[in-house]
Amino acid sequence: MAQEILVNMTPREVRVALLESGILQEIHIERSISHGLLGNIYKGRVARLLPGIQAAFIDIGLDRSAFLHISDMSSAATPPAQDIRELLTVGQEILVQVYKDQLGTKGARLTTQFTIPSRYLVLTPQVQQIVVSQKISAEGERKRLMEMITPTRQGGFIFRTAAENVTQEAIDAEKEFLSTLWKEVAKRAKTARPMTMVYEEIPIVLRVLRDLVGYDVENIRVDNLEAAVQMRTFAERYVPMLASRVEFYEGTSPIFDLYGVEDELQRALQRNINLKSGGHLVFDQTEAMTTIDVNTGSYVGHINLEQTIFRTNLEAVEVIARQIRLRNLGGIIIIDFIDMSDAAHKEHLLTALTAAMAKDSARTQISELSSLGLVQMTRKRTRESLEHILCLPCPLCQKRGSIKSVATICYEIFRELQRAAKLFQWPGFVVAVSPAVAAELMNEQSTMLADLETQLGKVIKLRSEHSFVQEQYQILPWADRNEVCQ
Repeated sequence: MAQEILVNMTPREVRVALLESGILQEIHIERSISHGLLGNIYKGRVARLLPGIQAAFIDIGLDRSAFLHISDMSSAATPPAQDIRELLTVGQEILVQVYKDQLGTKGARLTTQFTIPSRYLVLTPQVQQIVVSQKISAEGERKRLMEMITPTRQGGFIFRTAAENVTQEAIDAEKEFLSTLWKEVAKRAKTARPMTMVYEEIPIVLRVLRDLVGYDVENIRVDNLEAAVQMRTFAERYVPMLASRVEFYEGTSPIFDLYGVEDELQRALQRNINLKSGGHLVFDQTEAMTTIDVNTGSYVGHINLEQTIFRTNLEAVEVIARQIRLRNLGGIIIIDFIDMSDAAHKEHLLTALTAAMAKDSARTQISELSSLGLVQMTRKRTRESLEHILCLPCPLCQKRGSIKSVATICYEIFRELQRAAKLFQWPGFVVAVSPAVAAELMNEQSTMLADLETQLGKVIKLRSEHSFVQEQYQILPWADRNEVCQ
């Protein structure tokens, strides 16, 4: 399936969209104020032991202590049936890696089972074993890869899905690179001070090429020239066949207006998603789990009730699989399909859901369809969901729902100003916003606002409207030179 990647960059936010046949499938967002920690290695210090749950809180220099469970410690250092108090003491220094980012109020999850990924291989320093990705199913290819490489003193290796049909020379080069990198990390860790980072994951624009891009990606469009050059240089070294596909986007329309990505992103924040047949889905995300309810809505079918229900459920499967990826839903997910009585229909539905979720790079596990039409599934959660990144609990509804955060509104305004500057020959702009957004623009975002004024060559004035709710704003032409900020 033809894929395309769009990268939208602003000074404080990077957004990466993965499309298949022109349809948005995944969105990755990283902001400078909340940079992801996944993959980083720290020299930490044990802050507290929790023998009741066989875990420890580790101070790695962040606002919140990170969490290390005994099951996530290297098997080489933790013989079976050990007590956490026999392995760690308060104040002890320990090298750890983040394998699950900070989620909500929870600190990062840590491990001492280190993994250092590259394009084709993952180095596992504590595990001297060779493993091939389960997504490489051809037995002949699995055997070929296993014969390519042997464990070293630096550890073992995992062949990633991208390694399929790769040459021996490419594998040897990556093996040498990863072994050298780990030696440097280990050396740095010996002299590093506690609560400091000794290895940092590469930035998101380069992770795109390493983790998201497959050989069927036709184009990688970037709306920032410097980033495009950086990505092309990285690709030439690690993925030469993709270097020519990285291009600087110079279009007049914002890059996320291509294929309606911006509109799709807004729909992914909505609770209800309509199906083409007339049915609809309802998504409810809570701390414990996410529930998805399938409804027939206005669809009444043309044959009989059982067929109507089956077709609605079947249509819902593809939409659910896509929305789970797009919204980055993780943990426990309960899907409430419309009740069916036909056993063959139930089996067909479960098979279709399994096939649809197979496209997802995150690990998923799907249970059987219950007699009530419920499917319980889990999806590995490593980073925040789209809603948690872009929204905050709504104070107007006693936190039962959510609204976009002040920062998200500011970024939207910046993009709208750039769009308006291309569409209208106005001498400047008046931005009418809620008091909370006005305060953010005049303080935390003032530098960005000033830079945008310089970039556009137009005056930008703010007007605080006390009648506006947080998500409400207007961009108007500036004509009155007496217009001032309120």
